[in-house]
Amino acid sequence: MDRIDSREYSAWMVYEQEYGTLGPERFDLLHAITAATIANANRGRRTRPYKPDQFMPKWGRRGAAAQQGPPTGDDLLRKLRSLTKSMGGRVIDGGDP
Repeated sequence: MDRIDSREYSAWMVYEQEYGTLGPERFDLLHAITAATIANANRGRRTRPYKPDQFMPKWGRRGAAAQQGPPTGDDLLRKLRSLTKSMGGRVIDGGDP
């Protein structure tokens, strides 16, 4: 954390919100498997078994927008500006791209 500035850190936060957790460990999947196991152990006899994907967080855009490919630089910049404003910050460099 000592090697990056707040702008880069914010960019990584936006990336992670869009695409999911970073790094080789996918704790979201591991917890989804655990949650499905617990739910299945406690479900009724006439209830369909739960699948891990039912407990996975939904990252990024869904539907047709998700098929358009990765976000552009302008998309990320818009998200960063929105995140900055939502956290009480002020955008200094001007308007939307």
